[in-house]
This record gives sequence, structure tokens and C-alpha cells, in this order.
Amino acid sequence: MTDFNRPTPEGYNHVESMNRVKKAFDEEMQMKAKTQQQFYDELRNGVIEEVALHVQKLKGFGNDTTSSLAIYIREMKK
Repeated sequence: MTDFNRPTPEGYNHVESMNRVKKAFDEEMQMKAKTQQQFYDELRNGVIEEVALHVQKLKGFGNDTTSSLAIYIREMKK
């Protein structure tokens, strides 16, 4: 007769394995987690870069002018 309430060694091994996987996942997520300020700065820098790229595409000015404007805009990054 099988006692279903009694844990088996395989059950213990499975639980231990799952705990290790969860711990590794939690540690990885903590390393990837960003503060609110870091998230804001990355978003801001992305928008600034997009604007700088579009300024460089302007045809009404010379290359020196558009490059200078793009550099000036990129200096606004944090």
C-alpha cells in the first residue's frame, strides 16, 4: 500500500531543483532591475538620439551646421 502523504526522495530533489531555478531567476531579475530614474534617463536619451538623427537629415542647411546641431542635441543626454 502506498502512502501518498509521505514525501519521496524524488519529490525532495524536484523541490530543491525548482528552488535553485527560482533563486537564479530572482537574482537575474534583480541585476536587470532599474530604478525609476535609470528608466527615465534611458527613455530620455533614446528620444534625444532620435531627434539628433532627424536633425542630421535636414537638407536646408550645410553638413557642418546639421552636424553641429546634432552634437549640441546629443550633449543633452544624461
